[in-house]
Amino acid sequence: MATQNLAARSIGSALAAALTLLRAPFMRDTRRRQRDEVMGELLRLIARVGEELHYANMIQQHRLITEQMDRAIDDPALAAALSTLTGLSDQKRRQMLFANREYSSVVLAHRIGVLAWDELMGHLRILCRNPVFAEYWERTSEHRRSLPGESLDARVGKALDVILDELGDDPDEWWVVGK
Repeated sequence: MATQNLAARSIGSALAAALTLLRAPFMRDTRRRQRDEVMGELLRLIARVGEELHYANMIQQHRLITEQMDRAIDDPALAAALSTLTGLSDQKRRQMLFANREYSSVVLAHRIGVLAWDELMGHLRILCRNPVFAEYWERTSEHRRSLPGESLDARVGKALDVILDELGDDPDEWWVVGK
């Protein structure tokens, strides 16, 4: 009887060992899959951190430019150094710098994902109602000619040109999108 139990245990042990050996590749595959999933998630998080760092750098650059514009708006001598527009009074130059500042802030909001395209166009459509901004846009048309055609700045510029044309054609229907 003891020999039978020993044989049964041996068969049972051998069967258990065989099952373990059979499961081992699957366990390795499961662990590999889990590891790959964790690695994939880590890579997505690292990419997101990189994107957020890029946005933070854009915001910081915008902050530096805005500080320079604020100083230039406060000091006519600095305004003359910062502006590329000629034949403007000190007051008009300040207005042009401020219009540029407002435009840049709205476009930055779109760049970093705060505003969708339609929201960006809505904000800019309202800004176009301002005669100072319209003059700024007209005076800086030459600045936009050298932009790469597919850049965000070029696309926004083309859209604003259309908005301002529509506004000039029918100022009472300035709010109608895609008219």
